Amino acid sequence: FFSLRNRKNLKKDPELFQNVAEGLRRLYRTKLFPLEDTYRFHDFHSPALEDADFDNKPMVLLVGQYSTGKTTFIRHLMEQDFPGMRIGPEPTTDCFIAVMHGEQEGVIPGNALVVDPKKPFRKLNAFGNAFLNRFMCAQLPNPVLESISIIDTPGILSGEKQRISRGYDFAAVLEWFAERVDRIILLFDAHKLDISDEFSEVIRALKNHEDKMRVVLNKADQISTQQLMRVYGALMWSLGKIINTPEVVRVYIGSFWAQPLLVPDNRKLFEAEEMDLFLDIQSLPRNASLRKLNDLIKRARLAKVQAYIISSLKKEMPSMFGKEAKKKELIANLGEIYTRIEKEHQISPGDFPNLAKMQELLNGQDFTKFAALKPKLLEAVEDMLANDIARLMAMVRQEEASVPSQSVKGGAFEGTMSGPFGHGYGEGASEGIDELEWVVGRDKPTYDEIFYTLSPINGKVSGAAAKKEMLKSKLPNTVLGKIWKLADVDKDGLLDDEEFALANHLIKVKLEGHELPPSLPEHLVPPSKRMSAQEA
Repeated sequence: FFSLRNRKNLKKDPELFQNVAEGLRRLYRTKLFPLEDTYRFHDFHSPALEDADFDNKPMVLLVGQYSTGKTTFIRHLMEQDFPGMRIGPEPTTDCFIAVMHGEQEGVIPGNALVVDPKKPFRKLNAFGNAFLNRFMCAQLPNPVLESISIIDTPGILSGEKQRISRGYDFAAVLEWFAERVDRIILLFDAHKLDISDEFSEVIRALKNHEDKMRVVLNKADQISTQQLMRVYGALMWSLGKIINTPEVVRVYIGSFWAQPLLVPDNRKLFEAEEMDLFLDIQSLPRNASLRKLNDLIKRARLAKVQAYIISSLKKEMPSMFGKEAKKKELIANLGEIYTRIEKEHQISPGDFPNLAKMQELLNGQDFTKFAALKPKLLEAVEDMLANDIARLMAMVRQEEASVPSQSVKGGAFEGTMSGPFGHGYGEGASEGIDELEWVVGRDKPTYDEIFYTLSPINGKVSGAAAKKEMLKSKLPNTVLGKIWKLADVDKDGLLDDEEFALANHLIKVKLEGHELPPSLPEHLVPPSKRMSAQEA
């Protein structure tokens, strides 16, 4: 009996999973899906997950009002046109376009796309023909798309007429995508900051996905620095009213297309912001497993709450008469049921679904067909959260360590990698990197004057003497200590005239707002130390 039980436990052991994706898929199918199915999770919150949801590449969802540069942004990233692409100042993109990698360039229409088991879009068929006629996949061979897929969305319109005439629930479709993507980028035009009613509704629909959200203030090269400062302030104020989080959402400012800057005053700012955004996007493949794990945990927590709500409603229903009246009463008192469940099962208020939305959905349900509480189903999910997820987390770290170089390559990402147009090239500690002369030598006569006032012995000054001079920079000791380590090339605890000049050069680099290098770059090694440094 004991060995039999052990064998049963072995079957459950997540250590037997070959990879994180397979582990997540099996955990979902065996432990979470039965709970979701029993308590109608799919009718209330989100369709069941497909195998493709666990295997697909990271996805980036672009959302914004019309003519904010969404399609141009995709073209800028890939440096290539894609099938079905239309760009213009009027509302041009009227479709959801999934831009994905494929050996042959072409377009797959929405109705064909939702029956393809290899694509993660099968559950979109619930939104009907009005949506599927406005959905397609553009496939093309592009190095950027080997690592990520990009979802282009229709421009969000202002005005009630356009919103009604879509024929499908735009906010619900975006919410469906938001659950499955790795990054949501909200684009704003520096000239059009007004957030329309539909855009507000969309941003609210993306609630609970703030961790995936980034904001891009595009076309910022078309206004002066003073105007940009005001526009940025106005944008943060507008977002603060809609995104109800204590944290400030990350905003990237720039001009995301391959055209000359109209007002080049803020070039360095735009370069730094573009670099930060690119690094954020490039990290997505590396963090994809962790994101899927995180989303499954979120889903499991909501599924548990759903089970408690549905079983509580079932318990309160009369067996014979007055069912309809009791149903209305229960829906009206749903807030009290939430509070009772919260106290009884020690559940955080943040885990509960939106009250008004839940009441609306419950109106169309037959409470008599709801399931009573089944502790075994909940225990399976509890076990998954307490044990299996922790083991999968360890596997995520192992996978990350075994594929450390996994990042987005190609397109615009290549232009900032290396060479003289790489970010920060020839600035700060990199200044003089491609010059024959030692860059510190330019200011060495000035540094020498200070050096000889410190009374060097045998051509070197002591640490105590150098410290007095270095403290005048008012930099903290931790920074000055690092500068000392970098400048004391021969590690003798003293500085000669070249090392002293190098220390002052690094102080200047830091005071100008640049970072210190982790180790001394070759071009900064003093000429007299270069041979010994190479030998070492």
